[in-house]
Amino acid sequence: MKKILIILLILAAIAVAIYFLIGFRQKGYVKISAEQAHQIMTSGEDYILLDVRTPEEYAERHIPGAVLIPDYELKSRAERELPDKDRLILVYCRSGNRSQKAANALLKMGYTNVKDFGGIIDWPFETERSS
Repeated sequence: MKKILIILLILAAIAVAIYFLIGFRQKGYVKISAEQAHQIMTSGEDYILLDVRTPEEYAERHIPGAVLIPDYELKSRAERELPDKDRLILVYCRSGNRSQKAANALLKMGYTNVKDFGGIIDWPFETERSS
């Protein structure tokens, strides 16, 4: 009887662990490093580079080729400006907080391939200023 109880407890613990692992993993969202994002950008792979900071932050310094949609405008502009919901979207902000929220918002809107590489403060590669 004790063996059966122990086996049932182990199986229950495994089931709970699997439930939480699957439940907390969001389909399509991946957190990557700046280096991994740079590798994608230089590989020739098709992607959209999305900056979700403010226009002032963007003007001060941004990654070349980035599309600016501030996080507070994402829900109203994404469908129009990002029509292909299966295209790879690389998202960044200043420190990583807004990009994570934006990536989750995009997933809720039906986008399927979203990679968040955090903040421009961790970007060791080329940037530019708006003129």
